[in-house]
Amino acid sequence: MSRVRLFSAAFLLVAATGAQASSFVVTTDTIVRALDASSNATSKISSSFHDDKIVLAARDDAASFVASEGEIRGVKLQGALQHIREVAPSLQASDAQLAQAILAI
Repeated sequence: MSRVRLFSAAFLLVAATGAQASSFVVTTDTIVRALDASSNATSKISSSFHDDKIVLAARDDAASFVASEGEIRGVKLQGALQHIREVAPSLQASDAQLAQAILAI
């Protein structure tokens, strides 16, 4: 009887480890996809607007926005965000992603 319990415990341990590993892989894949989407949006913005005067003028406001985690929204940043969305209406990026892209220019 003790061998059966030992094998059962070993089997349960192996099964639990496999479930945790697959959960980790799914979570990791989700995070990587989200970061990749954010990175793609940032690179598209920074390459498209690297010589745009409105966007370049908003760099200080973008830095304040990012540093304050969205609490500080300067007038120049608001104008740049509106300008970017008018020029590239198909771009699906949050204000935080746009602010980070402006800083990357």
